[in-house]
Amino acid sequence: MSDLSADRRAGPASPAGSVPIPKQQWISWLALAFLTTGSVASLRSAPTMAVYGLACVFLYAVPAILFLVPQSLVAAELASGWSGGVYRWVSEGMSGRMGLLAVWCQFAMTIFYYPTLLAYVASTLAYVINPDLASNGVWTGAIIVIVYWAGVFVSAKGVKEVAKLASSGLVIGTLIPGVMLVVMGIVYLVQGNPSAAPMDAGHLLPAWTGIASLVLIVNNFLAYSGMEMNAVHVSQLKNPGKEFPRAMFLAVGLVLLIFILPALAVAWVVPADGVSLTAGIMQAFNEFLAHFGLSFLVPLVALALVCAATGGMLGWLAGPSKGLLLIGRQQGYLPPFFQKVNKQGIQVNILVTQGAVTTVIALLYAFVPDVSSAYWILSVMTTQVYLVVYVLMFVAAVRLRRTRPDHPRGYRAPALPLLCAVGLLASVAAFAIGFVPPSQFAGGSAGMYALLITAGVVIIGFLPPLLLYRLRKPGWRTEPETTEVPR
Repeated sequence: MSDLSADRRAGPASPAGSVPIPKQQWISWLALAFLTTGSVASLRSAPTMAVYGLACVFLYAVPAILFLVPQSLVAAELASGWSGGVYRWVSEGMSGRMGLLAVWCQFAMTIFYYPTLLAYVASTLAYVINPDLASNGVWTGAIIVIVYWAGVFVSAKGVKEVAKLASSGLVIGTLIPGVMLVVMGIVYLVQGNPSAAPMDAGHLLPAWTGIASLVLIVNNFLAYSGMEMNAVHVSQLKNPGKEFPRAMFLAVGLVLLIFILPALAVAWVVPADGVSLTAGIMQAFNEFLAHFGLSFLVPLVALALVCAATGGMLGWLAGPSKGLLLIGRQQGYLPPFFQKVNKQGIQVNILVTQGAVTTVIALLYAFVPDVSSAYWILSVMTTQVYLVVYVLMFVAAVRLRRTRPDHPRGYRAPALPLLCAVGLLASVAAFAIGFVPPSQFAGGSAGMYALLITAGVVIIGFLPPLLLYRLRKPGWRTEPETTEVPR
């Protein structure tokens, strides 16, 4: 997921609002909808919302309306007017310093993202060997370290074919298992088996027990993040003004189905107080397959889910760090050590340094008694860091519409100030709520929880870009700028 995407436009926007590019590069709005769905949808977050039962529909729909739709349409306008991703957008709309903060937070969120993704891999893989390992912190930490460094090795070799092959895990490890899970769940209920979670209208909204009862909704902001990356394809639509919104609304519908239905299936068979945030999907598969006499398929399903998750990691591994590398070379933000690449052009020093931090974070799983607690804490840190990117993006979009209204854009988002206001308020509210421990942590110290989240966000999200900006040197510039941005 590179922040610096190539500018695919061949010239200025035509009078009709489309962007002329080579014919073979046009894509249909339907293809863009599926591309977006594949990059956003995942089964990994289903257990997180399954604890709310039928209320997960509400908890998925609200952030989709308040966050997913605004960020998709706003990012589309920015991408159709300025190449270079969030660094360019925020730099043009605000300042180079804020642009650095945006691109760093986009990169830094992966420091937390990999441990949470690989914790899911570890818990899922446990069902191939011994399901009891799913709650073992030492096992989880070891798998995080082993799989991450294996991914670094593969990426350093520049084995693009492997990454492309792994990307097919979307079908193998998401769509097929997701359909299986939902179908088995429906048949399970039709047979007269009771649902583990109430499914009546009285449970459509989450029970209110204070602000902590809504904290889990914050994790859904991260589930919907990344849509700004797909916005770069707006220039490949023949009629962006009509086709892009159509593609986004279809993608939103498909993403909601993929998120909601598996979460409900988990809620039907696994009691809320017994759902593991890392192994919940496999808990449900284990119960359903045992019920239908198909327990022998459990290891195969687990391997399919692992393939999808590790394939996703390979796709993300080099992208954000590549964008940081290019900005570091053009603006002199990175010391020469971090600008070094191997023969395949891979920024191995950045990946290795990131791996060292990931390894330290993995130890949290070994020392925190409850693996689900460690998973949740790191998920919240990931969300908090990434929300900073969106706050800056919404502010920059409004300023660019006001200060540079005549700048050529292939797509103009309708009611952009309103979209930005809604997205900005939602992002700020989610950021604030992220410091409140959810109901599962009611027995712990709210102050310590908030302090832990704050420390993670400051140390990883804010301190590094401040130091990079203060310590930058002209001699660290090793590449000319490809886009003009303010300092």
